[in-house]
Amino acid sequence: MLWQVCPMWMIECSADQEHAMDLLTLEHFAGSVNETFSAALNEGEIPFVLVEARPLPATQAAQRAPFSLLFRNSSAFLFPQQIYQLRHTRLGEVGVFLVPVARERDGFLYQAVFN
Repeated sequence: MLWQVCPMWMIECSADQEHAMDLLTLEHFAGSVNETFSAALNEGEIPFVLVEARPLPATQAAQRAPFSLLFRNSSAFLFPQQIYQLRHTRLGEVGVFLVPVARERDGFLYQAVFN
């Protein structure tokens, strides 16, 4: 297996990034609250604003401290739960499984849980 440094997350991961999700921590995202991440979908860009990054209760068998991210999208369209390639100007790009969790007056909230 080839290993390289993935500069966008400053973590070590395989060339195909299969381990990148395992190595992400709350600290990677905590400084980006209220910043916009974008996802490519159907030749367009969808903005997701990170509105919350918080720790979750830990379990003894956890390989990392679990955490949750909450994103807001102001579109009237509900995007399905799926993996989105989120891009951030400072952090780079990573695939994140987003689940719609609430409807707001001006859009929807989406959650990603890392455990």
